Amino acid sequence: MTTYAIGDIQGCYDELLQLLEKIHFEPGQDTLWFVGDLVNRGPRSLETLRFIKGLGKSAICVLGNHDLHLLALATVNHPPRKKDTLTSILEAPDRDELLHWLRHRPLIHYEKERKQLLVHAGLPPQWKPKKAVQYASEVEAILRSEQHPDLFQQMYGNEPVIWNKELSGWPRYRFIINALTRLRYCTADGTLNLKEKYAPGTQPEGLMPWFEVPERRSRKKEIIFGHWSTLGLLRQTGIIALDTGCVWGGSLTAVNLDDPKRTAYSIDCTGALRPG
Repeated sequence: MTTYAIGDIQGCYDELLQLLEKIHFEPGQDTLWFVGDLVNRGPRSLETLRFIKGLGKSAICVLGNHDLHLLALATVNHPPRKKDTLTSILEAPDRDELLHWLRHRPLIHYEKERKQLLVHAGLPPQWKPKKAVQYASEVEAILRSEQHPDLFQQMYGNEPVIWNKELSGWPRYRFIINALTRLRYCTADGTLNLKEKYAPGTQPEGLMPWFEVPERRSRKKEIIFGHWSTLGLLRQTGIIALDTGCVWGGSLTAVNLDDPKRTAYSIDCTGALRPG
């Protein structure tokens, strides 16, 4: 029995199947941890969603920003974006079943015994893992309730940019979503910058990758995340970054979480999109 973490798929279904073949994945024995962004931009989002849902307990998946965007399109007719490739899901006969399943995925998966936390983008430096799980659960409760259309109406936007435990209502929930599904850079005090997307070293002065903030309160746990294709594969103490840009012509990557060396396996991708 082996647990593997897999980076952003974004509808690259063929590459996913090739990767699972490469690691000799056995459903019912092995477990897959998906960092989110199962869909969008790539060519086969519908097949990807059906396949991962069909894995049942063999798959653990957290929500990414593209997954939430799909739910918003389907629920409140949020305007699509130019590069969206979600029509096949929205027009599928089993769309409601798929979207119900997706809406009930968590924003964070944390296993205390393994000291590992799975999230799409990252954690603000002020949050301990236990608090992050608590804050995520606030949003998850709304996602799974009859109030979820209101959440999708309110979740877009970059404000507020810094955490305050006194935040309430939609600004609080928007910050939690942005932190967990969109975070790359922030300042030393935890102020989010959601506009910078390129690799470390290109950012304006005063910004740093969220995981490099001194005294980050989640540094004693291993955090597995994706979202940042220009960062690529990164394995260092307490950090595994897994978005290796499959949809952009990079690769799709899995890491063996039970291997002390965190051995990585990758499949080259043809790329549905090109940078820029």
